[in-house]
Amino acid sequence: MKTIIRKVSVTEKGTLIGAKNQYMLEVAPEATKPQIREAVEAQFGVHVKSVNTANYRPRTVLTRTRRTTQTQAWKRAYVTLREGERIEIA
Repeated sequence: MKTIIRKVSVTEKGTLIGAKNQYMLEVAPEATKPQIREAVEAQFGVHVKSVNTANYRPRTVLTRTRRTTQTQAWKRAYVTLREGERIEIA
């Protein structure tokens, strides 16, 4: 089985939504909301209140050698936790 959670995103937007007890996670593109919920609860030992997801399509980019290539498709999950719980980001 592939890993569901790839990394916890530490960005400016991620710190702003942290005030609302939410976290941004980069997850596998084929992961579903129930799978993301179970993976977060098992890995971090917290209780998940809700999960929202956003899919990002591949973009065509121009390389240094003037060839075109595509970036990878990926998925972001916005996870809301119960009041008083946190994910420790190392």
